[in-house]
Amino acid sequence: MGKEARTEEFKVDGKELIEKVKELVHQGNIRRIVIKNPEGNVLMEIPLTVGVVGALLLPTIAALGVIAALVTQCTIAVERVG
Repeated sequence: MGKEARTEEFKVDGKELIEKVKELVHQGNIRRIVIKNPEGNVLMEIPLTVGVVGALLLPTIAALGVIAALVTQCTIAVERVG
């Protein structure tokens, strides 16, 4: 049987967005991260597969910097495996 996914949501200030996403990526049991604005609209969706870290995420982190500069608060929805 496949592992079930569960979703958690975190509300963060724009200035905390990049650090929170980096922290979540390093936890390793995450399938997907979705960044939403206060109205609930999806700003960015980051699918994570095993081993996708480091240099492959640099363009994504740069895009997160732009989002962080534009929003005062956002929600991070995290889909975890198992």
